[in-house]
Amino acid sequence: MRDRFVIGTSVSRRLAAAAASGAEAAAAQGESSFRSFMIAVQRCASSVALLQQYFSNTISRLLLPVDGAHPSACEDMGSAVSVVEAAAHKGLLQCIDTVMCEVERLLSSEQKVTDYRSPDDGAAPDHRPTNACIRIVAYLSRVLEVAFSALEGLNKQSFLTELGNRLHKGLLNHWQKFTFSPSGGLRLKRDITEYGEFVRSFNAPSIDEKFELLGIMANVFIVAPESLASLFEGTPSIRKDALRFIQLRDDYKTAKIASMLNSIMSE
Repeated sequence: MRDRFVIGTSVSRRLAAAAASGAEAAAAQGESSFRSFMIAVQRCASSVALLQQYFSNTISRLLLPVDGAHPSACEDMGSAVSVVEAAAHKGLLQCIDTVMCEVERLLSSEQKVTDYRSPDDGAAPDHRPTNACIRIVAYLSRVLEVAFSALEGLNKQSFLTELGNRLHKGLLNHWQKFTFSPSGGLRLKRDITEYGEFVRSFNAPSIDEKFELLGIMANVFIVAPESLASLFEGTPSIRKDALRFIQLRDDYKTAKIASMLNSIMSE
């Protein structure tokens, strides 16, 4: 429903406000649906567990004396559970889509060009997270509260790991739309720290590592041009993404960093 409220930039203030209000309403509906589905999954898991227990303790024993009935019933039971699991899996992926749509909407509406490239870059740096980051972490904290209680074990780990990967990818793509000054790089690191502290609640080491590497990669906006090569020495795994992000420095052309990149890539 959010797509219905995406408008161009050359519109009246009244129309823009109406579109924003509609997008907020659609986002609220998505959040409500997310909560409802998570509760449904939790109840479904409990029901299936009771059914499996009853089948094992009662029905299965009654079928043992009947020739061929027991293995056939076990196969049917397994097939039925698989159908339920497939439906739940599809719904959980749609839940991740819903969450990421709202994250992308907040990034688009709340992130400002001046967040990472202040007109007055000589002023004292702002060490607070950007408003977009604050809004997103608050949203994720609120909407995922029900997921933390509704999902268990490997289901919970798999869901949160997939969401963490999608969030990491979405943020990478988002930041490539901006140009960064040194103080903007510091603000970016503060955002990354905020996101990283939140995803630690996922208990997913692979996601923690990705956000730690993001923090290291943000240094490409802070260090002097001649120090860029040293960033790759300890963490070669960030080279590919870092080389793309170096081009987003506001002094990329004036400091002739392109020639430095060629030497780094040839090593």
